[in-house]
Amino acid sequence: MSTQNTLMSTQNTLASPQNTGAAAAPHSSVAARGEFGSPLPLRGRVAVVTGASSGIGEAAAETLAGLGAHVVVLARRAERLRELVARIEKNGGRALAITVDVTDPAAVHAAADRVAAELGGADLLLNNAGVMLPAPIEELATEQWQRQIDLNITGLMNVTGAFTPQLVAAAAERGVADLINTSSIAAQNIFPTFAVYSGTKAYVTHFSRHLRTELGPKNVRVAAIEPGIVGTELQSHVTDEGARAWLADARESMEWLTPQDVADTIGFLASLPPRVNLQQVTIMPTGQAG
Repeated sequence: MSTQNTLMSTQNTLASPQNTGAAAAPHSSVAARGEFGSPLPLRGRVAVVTGASSGIGEAAAETLAGLGAHVVVLARRAERLRELVARIEKNGGRALAITVDVTDPAAVHAAADRVAAELGGADLLLNNAGVMLPAPIEELATEQWQRQIDLNITGLMNVTGAFTPQLVAAAAERGVADLINTSSIAAQNIFPTFAVYSGTKAYVTHFSRHLRTELGPKNVRVAAIEPGIVGTELQSHVTDEGARAWLADARESMEWLTPQDVADTIGFLASLPPRVNLQQVTIMPTGQAG
C-alpha cells in the first residue's frame, strides 16, 4: 500500500501547498549548514529544474538557488514560474523562467539553446517533471497510461537529450556536472493499480544506472532519487477512488515527507565533492515500511 506514497513523491512536478511559499533557499537545512565549509557550495553553477511550478521541483529550485546556483525553472504554468522567480530573487538568488512542455522536443531544445546563449550552459540538471495516475489495469485507462509514459519517460528523454551536451562540456571545464532524476520507491516495490506508473519509474531508475556508465567517465555524476510518499498536489491528480481512499487513510496514519525534505537531499547530492557520486538514494517517511 505504500504505493501511493511513492507516487506522491515522484511527481515533484506537482506542488506541495505547505512548501509553495517557503523560501527554500535561505531556510533549507542544507543552505543553513553550508555544505563542506562553504555557505554557497553551488556558486557559479547553472541548475535546470523541470516540473518546477510546484512540489519537489519548486522546493528544489529555491534550495539550489539558496546554495548559490543560478536556477533555470521549466514548467508549463507560466504564472507559477513567475511567482517562483520573484521569491528566489527576493531572497537574493538568481533565476530564469522558461515556459515549456517537456513532451515537446522542439520546445525543450529551444529552452536548452536559450540556456546556452544566456548563461553559458547548464552543469546541473534535475529531471523532475512527472505525473502519477494509478488505476486497475482492467479499466483500460489508455489515455492515462499514455500520459504517464509521455511525461515520465518521453519528457525525461527529451530533456536529458537536450541538456547532456551542456553537462558534458561543463564537466570537462570544471571537473563535475550533475544529472539527477526523480524516480520513486515504486521503481523498486510492487503496488496494486500502479503498474504503469511504477513501470515508468523503474525505467527512470534503470536508465540512470546505464547513463552512469556513459557519463561517469566524463565527470558527469548521475543520481536517481527514489522518494516514498511526499505531500504535494500530486494526490489531487489521482482519479481512482481506491487510490484516493488509501491516500486519505495514509495521511491519517503517518507523517509524509515534505517537498523540502527531498529538495534538501538534492542540494546535498549536488554539493558533494566531485569525486563522490551517491548514485541511487531512497528517502522514505519514517512511518512508511516500503
